[in-house]
Amino acid sequence: MKTVMGSKQTVQRNWVVIDVKDEVLGRAATTIASVLRGKHKPIFTPHADCGDFVVVVNAEKVRLTGKKWQDKKYIHHTQFPGGFREYTAEEAVARHPTRLVEDAVRRMLPRTNLGRALMKKLKIYAGDKHPHAAQKPAAMAATS
Repeated sequence: MKTVMGSKQTVQRNWVVIDVKDEVLGRAATTIASVLRGKHKPIFTPHADCGDFVVVVNAEKVRLTGKKWQDKKYIHHTQFPGGFREYTAEEAVARHPTRLVEDAVRRMLPRTNLGRALMKKLKIYAGDKHPHAAQKPAAMAATS
């Protein structure tokens, strides 16, 4: 028996819609990252892009457990002197409703060219409407 290695030419990509309304952020992000990576397929190859396109809806209604809305900090630096910025998850979702889901998924993917390519297949929307109906995306549960 031979091991089948997936490649960019042989893999078939589907579109999947995942509704994260009232889902715990980390658990939903692991499912999204797994589908983006292609780990749910028998042809999964670690060094190739075998995953599906993922459309995430209701990103602003994601749930955090405990006191993470106030205690979880998001930080970045503007690269200017004194440019250290820090804000809570509550403030982050008020400024950019999709940022929590995007950051959680990005940090679960490889930090390589492959990871950056996988992020291009992720489409995140704050509400329940998305413009990808023409691709006929299949619905999928956020947590399995």
